[in-house]
Formats: sequence, structure tokens, C-alpha cells
Amino acid sequence: MSSRYYTSSRGDTWTNPRPWSDASLRYATYGKVQPMQEPTWLERLLGRG
Repeated sequence: MSSRYYTSSRGDTWTNPRPWSDASLRYATYGKVQPMQEPTWLERLLGRG
């Protein structure tokens, strides 16, 4: 039985992780952190969102 290897043009994230970036650089690039779930209209009305 022959061994099969998977190759791709992208580097592996375990062996070649993304470079570290400062929080201020991330903020400038992507903007402020967004919540995972949008607040409901009631939460917005009560000022909790």
C-alpha cells in the first residue's frame, strides 16, 4: 500500500502560524470587536446591548 501525502499551496497553520499583531493594529484594520450575537430589540431598548 502506498502512502499518500496531501499538499497545498498554503502553509500549515501549526508549522507556520500567522504573525503576531498589536491590538491597536488589529483595531485599525478590523475596527472594534463585535459581539457574537446581536442584541434583541428589547435589550437595545433597555440599554443592555
